[in-house]
Amino acid sequence: MKPNVVFWYEFASSYSYLSAMRISEVASRAGVTVEWRPFLLGPIFKSQGWETSPFNLYPAKGRYMVRDIARTASAHGIPFKMPTAFPGNGLKAARLAIAAGGQGAVAGFSQAVYAAAFGKGLDIFDDAVLTECLLAAGLDPETTRTLAGDPAVKAALRTNSDEAMAFGIFGAPSFTTSDGELFWGDDRLEQALAWEIDSTKEKS
Repeated sequence: MKPNVVFWYEFASSYSYLSAMRISEVASRAGVTVEWRPFLLGPIFKSQGWETSPFNLYPAKGRYMVRDIARTASAHGIPFKMPTAFPGNGLKAARLAIAAGGQGAVAGFSQAVYAAAFGKGLDIFDDAVLTECLLAAGLDPETTRTLAGDPAVKAALRTNSDEAMAFGIFGAPSFTTSDGELFWGDDRLEQALAWEIDSTKEKS
């Protein structure tokens, strides 16, 4: 059985940007496949009594986050520009990502959205921005938007969000392994991959 890690991400999540832009390469080197699972953090935050991101609720934490991501992005050689509106509205992008997944392009589209949001500081709720992301992933915008409007896609996103909450996920990025282990945060990506590799070896 090939090692596989589930990557849970929310398009409004700044730290998910760091993982999204490097997980494919890091996982490939480790020999681990990645299942991309977009979900919405809003319902999870509301269940905790939060109406917005904790980075907005606690300004000092928010200021630290911006500086921390700037340092980390620079270390990884990826651009970073904090969007004016934070957290952004990732609903459209999440539905489009699921539709893109049906066309084998979930990773490419998701990376394009993150590059727009946190690489260029653009509004990912803007249809024009999302069109550019679809084109960058080699997708037909009209076809993919039609797919994203299908009730099955909307239901799939709700299922992802419900499963994330049931799993105990409380933030993004998060990673789950085939034996049910949960890792939270971009700085736990390599640990999640290593755990999955060891777990798979034990099963074989």
